[in-house]
Amino acid sequence: MENKVIGYTAGVFDLFHIGHLNILKRAKENCDFLIVAVSTDELVRQYKNKTPIICYEERVEIVKAIKYVDMVVPQENRNKVEALEKYNFQKMFVGDDWKGSELFMSLEPIFKERGAEIVYFPYTRGTSSSFLKEKLSKQIVKKDIPSIIDVRALAKEMLKYSDSNVEIPKETRKSLTEAYELYEQNFTGVQTYIPALDETIGVMGYQ
Repeated sequence: MENKVIGYTAGVFDLFHIGHLNILKRAKENCDFLIVAVSTDELVRQYKNKTPIICYEERVEIVKAIKYVDMVVPQENRNKVEALEKYNFQKMFVGDDWKGSELFMSLEPIFKERGAEIVYFPYTRGTSSSFLKEKLSKQIVKKDIPSIIDVRALAKEMLKYSDSNVEIPKETRKSLTEAYELYEQNFTGVQTYIPALDETIGVMGYQ
């Protein structure tokens, strides 16, 4: 890639939104060849203590489909100097919320010494993956699905039988089974919305 400016940016890119698209578009406008590192599920769990809604493989395919992206690579750690050495880029694009942070202030002279620069872009205001997750959570709660509310009460009732030899009432088992099936259809991977569900599933023998 002689005489071409190589750019690099990294992120989770979960619940891909207009903010992601804007930063990739702006990055491509400032380089000839754009490398995008997508964080693996394992890395996100390590530093955010949670798993992305969209799995790594699917997030990679989404980013690959963006016309501004020339190459997609895994981000398995957050060592930016190591990324610079590996991909030999001239520009690294990051959000301006990192500007002035201790981490990036220490990186700037290292990058400059190696002929690279850190370019800060403003995030698109009013949207983010966290904002979308919060909005989704509120919309789910508003849905006219009584089982979302009832499952906690059902779980407590089920747990009464877990340490005894009393047979579980047929109607109780039927109600909880219906609630669980509804959960599987609509909320797989979103267990935080139904806190009592894990215990309940165990009692029902689904695990």
